[in-house]
Amino acid sequence: MAIVKPFRGLRPPREIVRDLASLPYDVMSSEEAAEMARGRESSLLHITRAEIDLPPDTDIHSEEVYKKSVSNFALWQKKGWLRQDEEASYYIYAQTMEGRTQYGIVGCASVDDYLNGKIRKHELTRPDKEQDRMIHVRVNNANVEPVFFTYPPVRELNDIVERITAETKPEYDFVSEDGFGHHFWIIPEPETTREIEKIFMEKVPYTYVADGHHRTAAAALVGKERMENNPRHTGDEEYNFFLAVHFPADQLRIIDYNRTIKDLNGLSVKEFLVKLENGFEIVKKGSEIYRPEHLHNFSMYLNGIWYSLTAREGTYDDDDPIGILDVTILTNQVLSPILDIQDLRRSKRIDFIGGIRGLEELKKRVDSGEMKVAFALYPVSMDQLINIADSGNIMPPKTTWFEPKLRSGLVIHLLE
Repeated sequence: MAIVKPFRGLRPPREIVRDLASLPYDVMSSEEAAEMARGRESSLLHITRAEIDLPPDTDIHSEEVYKKSVSNFALWQKKGWLRQDEEASYYIYAQTMEGRTQYGIVGCASVDDYLNGKIRKHELTRPDKEQDRMIHVRVNNANVEPVFFTYPPVRELNDIVERITAETKPEYDFVSEDGFGHHFWIIPEPETTREIEKIFMEKVPYTYVADGHHRTAAAALVGKERMENNPRHTGDEEYNFFLAVHFPADQLRIIDYNRTIKDLNGLSVKEFLVKLENGFEIVKKGSEIYRPEHLHNFSMYLNGIWYSLTAREGTYDDDDPIGILDVTILTNQVLSPILDIQDLRRSKRIDFIGGIRGLEELKKRVDSGEMKVAFALYPVSMDQLINIADSGNIMPPKTTWFEPKLRSGLVIHLLE
């Protein structure tokens, strides 16, 4: 069963939390990070994207960047911008987007749970990205940013969260510049802490990585290194655990993750449409934006026109956790055989657009001439994600997009 531990969080004072909190390191470029940190002296981006404090041509994976991260992390603590709590606690982190609020329990996940498969994943990770975050964890001796986990809902945990959030005032409560609300409570009662830990141990068989696979892998691998290098290892050391926010699955929503393609692989528009008819029922929708209406229905924007594409029976396998996915259908019926895009991870002819940007972004990319055709997909469900993780399968690249993103900096976990 799942191990989720309380910990002594390192946190900012209430009066600077809005300026200190930041988006995750991997959703922005260095230039975007510098702009986001402009005018925000205490921004966590000075630690998670420390290259913004160095010359613009600095290699983001250079030793200078990691050293700057360490010195900034120490400076933030010296200035009192980050202070450690006296007692080990769980925390509640709630996010509000478009009138909907989701409530997560902040606690430390177990490195052993990751290594033995009790923490389940649905994406592959890249060694180079793992290595970058491993170095960041090692040199700072901390999980500076949380990972985004989910778990099958448990009524007893929901009851605790509902009680705490109803009866106590949040420690932090602010709206970020993107319009999303962030609300954060400390769970102070030792008896409630013990109860939460016990419920996870008895009623949550597995937890699931929703977002942050590279940060999860990096944190777990650093923990594994320290286990192996400590001859007096007991299993109770802080490096055996890493920072995660655990949300019940029924509160989460995955939004669409769409594709744009630079060319039609030498085909004319007419030839391309003819080839599409083998796998799809095609309906021209006109110039107004069309959004997919159900599973196996796609939206396509081509040559100034929106189309509805519905996959024909026999082109997918609803009994296969991977075969049922619309990203699989699109790859097997269009990207690979018609457009000759064989490696989604490396091809320079395809780009992936998170649904948070809206279908207007797809239209803009095509109308500008940067891209030739765009496809919008119906979002993956949480049930599909969990089925894939439980069956040991891996989703194709760029399948899920969770929003809102966790804000980093509300609480940090020190490894010692």
